[in-house]
This record gives sequence, C-alpha cells and structure tokens, in this order.
Amino acid sequence: MIAFDLDTLSSVDAVMPQKSPATPRPKATRSANIELYLSPKRGSVTKPPQDDNFDKKSPSTRESDPNTFQDKSETSAMTTVAIESTIVGPPPSFPAGRRSTRKRPVDPSTSETTSHQASLAKKYRPSKRYAPPSTYAHLPALPDTITPNLLCLFVGLNPGIQTATLGHPYAHPSNLFWRLLHSSGLTPHRRLAPAEYVILPEQYSLGNTNIVGRATKDGAQLSKEEMVAGARILDEKVRKWQPEVVCLVGKSIWEAVWKWKYGRALRPQEFKYGFQDTEENMGRSEFGGKEGQWNGARVFVATSTSGLAASLSLKQKEEIWTELGKWVNKKREERKLAEGERKEDLEAATTNAVE
Repeated sequence: MIAFDLDTLSSVDAVMPQKSPATPRPKATRSANIELYLSPKRGSVTKPPQDDNFDKKSPSTRESDPNTFQDKSETSAMTTVAIESTIVGPPPSFPAGRRSTRKRPVDPSTSETTSHQASLAKKYRPSKRYAPPSTYAHLPALPDTITPNLLCLFVGLNPGIQTATLGHPYAHPSNLFWRLLHSSGLTPHRRLAPAEYVILPEQYSLGNTNIVGRATKDGAQLSKEEMVAGARILDEKVRKWQPEVVCLVGKSIWEAVWKWKYGRALRPQEFKYGFQDTEENMGRSEFGGKEGQWNGARVFVATSTSGLAASLSLKQKEEIWTELGKWVNKKREERKLAEGERKEDLEAATTNAVE
C-alpha cells in the first residue's frame, strides 16, 4: 500500500494548470462554413460543402479544384465561383456532340432582308452560258421587214447563227416558223422558203422583227437585262408602224415585255397562249404615245418555233398558231370587202362626174 503525503499533493495541484469549465461549441452554420472556406488556414484548404449534383457540374467547375493552384488570389476567385455554383445551382450541361433539334423562331425582318439580298444577287447574276456582244460581233444584223398597215408583226427572240449568216429570218432547218405559218393559214397558198421573207408585207400583210438585234447561238446566251431593254425598243416600233396584232414567237419574249411593263416577273397563273387582254396592248399612250392617238396593237403569244423548244408537241403548236391564222384571214376578208366598197364608191363618183 502506497502512502501519499497530503502536503506534496497540494503543491503539485498548485503547479499544474487548471482546466477551465467546458463551454458549449456553437453549431456551425452554412454562412460560417462559407466564411471559413474563404479564409483557409496555412498548409490546408477546407473543401466546400458538396451537394448531390457536384459530379454533374460543368467541366470548368470540376477543374477549379483549389488544391491545384499555387496563387492564393486565383484560388480565392475560383473558390468563389465554386461556392456560387453550389448555392445557385450548376447550369445544365449536355454530352459532347449533342445538339438541340428544336427550330428557333426566325426574325421576320432578318428573313426578309436575307431573301431580298439573295434575290438581288440572283437578279444580277449572269447566266453561265451568257455570251457578250463581242463574241458574235462579226455577224451582220438582220434587217426588219416592217411596213405600214400590217395585219400582224411577228417578234422573234434574236437571230441565230445561221439566220444572221444567210440574212433570212428563221433560216435554220429545224425551225418550224415557215411550216406553222403555212399550216395555220397565214400563208395559205404554199409554204414559203426563208429567203422569201421579203414578200410577206406586200402579199400577206405580215412583218418580222426581233426583241434583241444581236445574233447568238441560242437564247441562253442573252441576258435578261438586254431582253427587257429590247421590249422598250419593240414598243416604240409598234407605236410607229401601228400593226393590228403583235405576235410574240415564244413565252420568253412575253416575259421580257411583262417585266418591262410592270417591273416584276410574270406569274404562272398570269400566263396564257393566244390573244391577251386589250389592257396588254403594245404602243398604247401610257407607254409613250400621245393621248388618244392610238389604242395599241393586240398581243398574241405564240409558241416558240425553235427546234430546241420541245415542251409542246407539234399538234399543240399548230392549234395555237391556227387561232392566229383564222383571225388574220378574217381580217383579210374584211379588208377586201372594204377595198371593194371603196372601188365601187370611186367608180360611182367618177361616173357621176362624167355625166
């Protein structure tokens, strides 16, 4: 049994420090944890509280681990971003390569501007097959055959290579112009040869011209701008010579005339072969003539006679051309009757003068 000296124990208690009574530790709050995290102790960094969605954060957030930085200021900035993303919530992320298939609404003003710019680019874009005037400048121009009092003035697109070389309109063997002219009754007695074009005004009251004067291999080598400019020149010819009907030999010619008149393209529902409304007469006063001088010439849109135009059959082309032939022959009979009446009146006036 060990005996203790009470005096010795009292001196030891005096030397050793006495523990203060334990104070209750305050409960850690979320703001205290954040403040503690923003000011870490030396040699150790306390990680912020993590939620269940920490692994779903964006890559930039996961890479901002404070332990990987040496600079304290940079560590503090990245730590703030990490805490804000923890409090507010991380932005939604998608797997690499995934794109939304939802269509975004298009701004009408932006769409109209883009379409307008595209239309302008298309309008002034030259055709890939366009040939400048210098390409066939060596070919002579084809003269018009126009006289006063014509029943019908035929308007072609432009002279072809063989036509310009020979000097005869519609001279290519594959062209159907002279064949349709005969089968429709416009030249009822026989089928004329291209070289006989000079007798058309005198014997049949028919004439020829073109909307574009220069020669090319085909119509694709012309520009839309020069065709529209040719429509203005054509209208001046019509107003000067005043034929009763202007026959446009091909749809593309009517499209150029329409564009010149109205400043826009001809819509599909507005097109038709045959006689057009009297409002479309060429040479009228609102297109350059004098007020009340002449009501203009009727417009008849015929099919193209080129051998390259194969959208309609020969039978369909003949049906369209026959409509014009019937009208011309009717006018010829009316002129003959009127001429016969004038002769009778002249003879009667001469007889009365002699008596």
